[in-house]
Amino acid sequence: MNIRTSGILLPIQSLSSTTGVGDLGPETRRFIDFLCDAGQNIWQILPINPTLAEHEHSPYHSPSAFAFNPLLISPEMMIDAGYLENADLHDMPDFPPGRIDYETSRQLKETLFARAHDRFREDDPEFEKFCCQHAHWLDDYALFIALSRHYQTTRWHQWPEPIRNREPGALVTATLKLSREISFIRFVQYIFYKQWINFKTACNDKGIQIMGDLPVYVPHESADVWVHPELFKLDAHMTPVAVTGVPPDYFSETGQRWGHPVYKWDAHRESCFDWWMRRIQHNLDLYDYLRIDHFRGLVAYWEIPVNEKTAVNGKWINAPVRDFFNTLFHRMPCAPVIAEDLGYITADVREIIREYEIPGMRVLIFGFDSPSGNPNAPHNIDSSCVVYTGTHDTNTARGWFDNEAGTSGKERVFSYFGRTMTATEFADELVRTAYMSRAWLCIIPMQDLLSLGSDARINRPGSGEGNWQWRLEKTQINTSLAARMRQMAERFGRTEFSGKEKKNRYGGCNSPADPE
Repeated sequence: MNIRTSGILLPIQSLSSTTGVGDLGPETRRFIDFLCDAGQNIWQILPINPTLAEHEHSPYHSPSAFAFNPLLISPEMMIDAGYLENADLHDMPDFPPGRIDYETSRQLKETLFARAHDRFREDDPEFEKFCCQHAHWLDDYALFIALSRHYQTTRWHQWPEPIRNREPGALVTATLKLSREISFIRFVQYIFYKQWINFKTACNDKGIQIMGDLPVYVPHESADVWVHPELFKLDAHMTPVAVTGVPPDYFSETGQRWGHPVYKWDAHRESCFDWWMRRIQHNLDLYDYLRIDHFRGLVAYWEIPVNEKTAVNGKWINAPVRDFFNTLFHRMPCAPVIAEDLGYITADVREIIREYEIPGMRVLIFGFDSPSGNPNAPHNIDSSCVVYTGTHDTNTARGWFDNEAGTSGKERVFSYFGRTMTATEFADELVRTAYMSRAWLCIIPMQDLLSLGSDARINRPGSGEGNWQWRLEKTQINTSLAARMRQMAERFGRTEFSGKEKKNRYGGCNSPADPE
C-alpha cells in the first residue's frame, strides 16, 4: 500500500459566513480552493443531519438519520438559483466573529425559506424527481417535523395514541391537515440537496474527496424510531427500556450516558438489515468516504438500564457484526468506510477491523501515556489506519499541552521528541509527526493547523454546555498557511493520491464470507 494522502477536519458549520453558521455558500468554495492550494485531498466534516437547540445543536443528536440540516443552506446560493432576490438579504443582523449563533441564524433562515417557498412552483420536475427518489425517508420525516411543530414537541410517544402508533387513517388525516407545512419541509430539504450536489461536484472537480460521518445511534425523539419502533428496544408505551452510552474512559470517570434507545438487533437481522443498508447507501451517495462513529457499537454495545443516571452500571451486549458486514459488503462491495475505534476497544473489535480490512483511527495526543506499547504513539502507527492529531471530541493539541498534559505528560512529550518545547511548538510538532507517520491517511483538525488553544475546542464529551460553537474566522486561512501545508504534504509524499484509487484501500472486497 503505497498511496499516501492527507486532509483537514473542519465541520461545515464551523466555516465563516454572513449568516451566523457556516453553510454551503461562498466560504465553502474559498475553503475548497484553500485545500487545493494546500495540496490536500480530503475534507472531513461532521454529520449534516438536522440539529436541535435543546441538544446544543449537536450533529450527533438529530431527529433524522437521513434528512439534511437547513442551517447549512446558503442564502447567497439561493439567490444564484433564483429562489431569493438580493433585496432579501438587506438589513442582515450582526453576528459575532469566531462563534456560531444558531438561534439568530435559524430565525433568519426560516424567514428566507418561507419567502422562497411562497414563490416556488411545486410542479418543478426536479423537485418532483427529488421527492420521488427520496420518498423512503422524506415523506415520513416531513410528516414527523410537521407533527412536532403542531404538538410543539418531538417527543412523539406523548402525541395522541393514533398518531403515536401510526394508525393509517390518523396519518392520512394529519397529512392533509398539515399539507402546507409538509410542502415547506420538503422544499427546504430539496434546496439543501441541490446545494449539496453543487458543493460535492465543486470538491470532486478539484480533486477533493469528502469524508462524512455516520453516528451509530439515533435519538428516541426522531422520525426513525417513530417510523420503525420494532427495530428498537421499547416498552408498550413506546419509551426505551435501555439506552446507549459507554463505560468510564478517558473522557469521563462515570462513563457517558447518551440516552439513545438501543437497537433490537434480532429484528434488524430478520429484515436483512434493510434500514441500515438504506442508511449507509444514502450516506455513500452524499460522501466519498464514510466514518462510522462509535464503530465498536456494531460489535458489542454498552446497554444501560433506562433508570440509571450514569453509565457505570451498564453491560456489554454482542451485536450480529459478521452478519451485518457480510450483508453490507455483499450489497456494496468495497464500501469506503472508516472505523472510529477509539475509547474502550477490545480484542473482538480489533478482530473485525482486521477481518474486513476496515481502516481504524489513531490519535496522537493519546500517544504519550505509556508510549512504548500505546497504539497511538507515533512509532506504533502502521499504514492501514488514519492518523489524527486530535478529533472533534478532544482538546486541541495546544489546549491539551496547556491544560491536560500536566508536568508528567509534558516530560513524556519532551523525552519522546528529545527536546523541550512550548505549547505552540508542540502543536506544530504533532502536525509534522502525523504527516511523517506511516499511516496512509493523515487528517488534521483545522484548529491544530492554526495552533489554537482550548477556546477553539468543538466538543467536550459528557458536558452539556458550550459545545459545537467554535467557528473559523475568515482571515485565518491564507496563502502562507496553504504554502506551508503543501510543502509538508510534498515532503512526506502525501500529494499523489487520486480519488480513483480509493477503492483499492478499503475493506469489503476481500470479506471472508458471502451471505449467499
